[in-house]
Amino acid sequence: MAWNSYGLDREAQRLVLAAKQRDEKSLNQSYKMRMAVAYGLERFWGEHLRLQGKEQTKSDYWKETWDALVKVMAQAGVTLPNVSVRSDNTKAIQSMSEQLWQLSLQDQRIAMAVLTQLCDCIVWWTQRYKA
Repeated sequence: MAWNSYGLDREAQRLVLAAKQRDEKSLNQSYKMRMAVAYGLERFWGEHLRLQGKEQTKSDYWKETWDALVKVMAQAGVTLPNVSVRSDNTKAIQSMSEQLWQLSLQDQRIAMAVLTQLCDCIVWWTQRYKA
């Protein structure tokens, strides 16, 4: 099996530039994303809900990062759930959380490793583009 980067660095750069264009202050989320990886997929996914409606550009940055992870993992043959959920829809949140918890341990570990690397790349690009 040959090594495949899955374009993580390019994806990270795209995410950082999009966040910078929306709201440069949202780039501060990059470091928080990297820190949140250690708490698991469910918590990382749910963070965009906490910011939804209050700090929408930051929420968008978290959600776009999740969307990018889902896309990369699909290329690697791992399907991550990615249902559009509003923070006031408890049933939808519960359903999404259950889907994440039902992932096999192996898929969770692979997704966590990829998310870690993606967030490391995001932090690197943030350091380059942050004013």
